[in-house]
Amino acid sequence: MTSAKSAVCRLELLWERLIYSSNQMLLEETMGETQVKEIRRAYGFDEVSIAPGVVTVNPEMTNIEFSIDGLTLGVPVLASAMDAIVSPSFACEMDRLGGMAVMNLEGVQSRYANPEDVLAQVAETPQNDVTALLQQLYAPPVNEEFIGSRVQDIKRHGANCAVSVTPASTKNLAPLAVEAGADVVVVQSTVTTARHISSSKRGLVFSDLLETIRVPVLVGNCVSYDVTLELMRTGIHGVLVGVGPGAACTTREVTGVGVPQVTATLECAAARDTYHAETGRYVPIITDGGIRTGGDLCKAFACGADAVMLGTPLAQASEAPGKGHNWGMANPHPALPRGTRVSVGVKGSLEQILFGPTALNDGTQNLMGALRACMGMVGAQDIRELHNAEVMVAPSIKTEGKHYQLGMS
Repeated sequence: MTSAKSAVCRLELLWERLIYSSNQMLLEETMGETQVKEIRRAYGFDEVSIAPGVVTVNPEMTNIEFSIDGLTLGVPVLASAMDAIVSPSFACEMDRLGGMAVMNLEGVQSRYANPEDVLAQVAETPQNDVTALLQQLYAPPVNEEFIGSRVQDIKRHGANCAVSVTPASTKNLAPLAVEAGADVVVVQSTVTTARHISSSKRGLVFSDLLETIRVPVLVGNCVSYDVTLELMRTGIHGVLVGVGPGAACTTREVTGVGVPQVTATLECAAARDTYHAETGRYVPIITDGGIRTGGDLCKAFACGADAVMLGTPLAQASEAPGKGHNWGMANPHPALPRGTRVSVGVKGSLEQILFGPTALNDGTQNLMGALRACMGMVGAQDIRELHNAEVMVAPSIKTEGKHYQLGMS
């Protein structure tokens, strides 16, 4: 995102806050001591559109590479750390295709000697019984020996290895993974902040973690300007954006917490640009969740994402261990499950989903072809130029003229 566009985003945020303050003053004048909370408007992928550019580019001339602290990926896609998606073999195939898969260090891969049997059991269980089964299957403790062996399964094929841990387990598990050869550590929870109030004497401090493990550290998830800026100031190498938008996540239904991904990405991108202007250090943001089609993916980049993290779209790959299913990372929570198993089917190979060719016309396959086509239409030769594309509020973008597609006569 250019400094001009960053400035516009910041001005828009300031304008919203000015309107909020003005409305509050008006309410106080008209209602005396009574104050009414103002509700801010936020937008999701289905409510916006990307405007064509004044210059176009041949899609084959576009550069879609993504870098994290010197580690460069051929495609700006990370596979989400979900047990139904990422196994060591899936991670190797994702690496071969230019992306990177994130393996869950607190999932079945690190709890069981034969995780394939466990995953098959989840796939075969009736829907009404699956949450209770997941709670049972995720109850055994993590086996630290399995962490090293799973990482080495990936590294012996020459692939990059990324691993995911929750903040509570980071101090214990992340060093084990790095010692075994992990290239990237993702510290991930439903909501992550740089300041966390806890009963423990000293919780996870990201600056301390960076001194302990000398690999790039990505942190998430967050959805706001202020939190993103504070996280970046700790020295981390990337931020995951999104609370509750995933197809298999029920956080928004269970807790009511979340921000639609367009607004979340815009806010976090503005924080990234502020931090870059302050320090000269560019820390990428990764839009995580809520992306179903190539159109959604392109909108995430136009709103400022440097990369995307995909879950359910990749669960449809024949290489995914979930056998056509996916379930939320917080689905097995023993007290408050915040996920569900969704049946997505096996639609094609991972290569077909990312690069085609495809006979499907719904935007769910050849995602990188869709990205390059979008970049060509707006005149962007790389991802950071795509940040400059105009994004407009367009409530009718998916329905205008689509009567026959929608089954309307």
